[in-house]
Amino acid sequence: MKHSSGDRTPTILLIGASRGLGHAMAAEFLKKGWNVTGTTRSGEGRTQLHDLADENPGRVEVETVDICEPEQIAALRARLSGRVFDILFVNAGTANANPDDTIAEVSTGEFIRVMVTNALGPMRIVEALQDLVPHDGLIGVMSSGQGSIASNTSGGFEVYRGSKSALNQYMRSYAARHAGEPRALVLMAPGWIRTALGGPNAPFGLEETIPDIVNTLLSKRGKPGLEYLDRKGRTVPW
Repeated sequence: MKHSSGDRTPTILLIGASRGLGHAMAAEFLKKGWNVTGTTRSGEGRTQLHDLADENPGRVEVETVDICEPEQIAALRARLSGRVFDILFVNAGTANANPDDTIAEVSTGEFIRVMVTNALGPMRIVEALQDLVPHDGLIGVMSSGQGSIASNTSGGFEVYRGSKSALNQYMRSYAARHAGEPRALVLMAPGWIRTALGGPNAPFGLEETIPDIVNTLLSKRGKPGLEYLDRKGRTVPW
């Protein structure tokens, strides 16, 4: 399928690109000749994304949004009106303060915070910004292998798991509502990676995993419908 970028430089809109996986993805897309519009949260101050913008004049645009605040999502949508993004990828996410809390132990406030950040916020972004992505473009969301119900034989990380399973279900519903459209949709399960979220004990580093994530997203372009994939492009069981 011919991609919509034509003669212009393809561009990704990367939600949650200030550090960790998002920042590393932005850098990898730049290496592949793409331009990047990445978001930080307004209270973060200067981030690695700002450094990336300084190092790549004219190729990186820094925007701000807190995906938990509907008015900020609406404001971002208004600022980006008329733009075209070949890929929209929502990377923002969080874990609960004590990952070992069971569903019986987590506070109501902490449960709500994780669910809004990991499931409701990303879907609000997708709904608000979908029309900036052409029909042969791609909309992707960072999920997790821990969101797989079929693969959960060990338990643990209950609140986080539940939030990612909810995200997967909402994307299934979104895909069903948009059945028959040519746009590619991806839930990405990147694996356990050493970041601020993943922690120091994760088995994989950014440098060995990010190229796989980006290559898998690029290979999914032009393939309609929703897939739940790991970074190597393999299907993850729901």
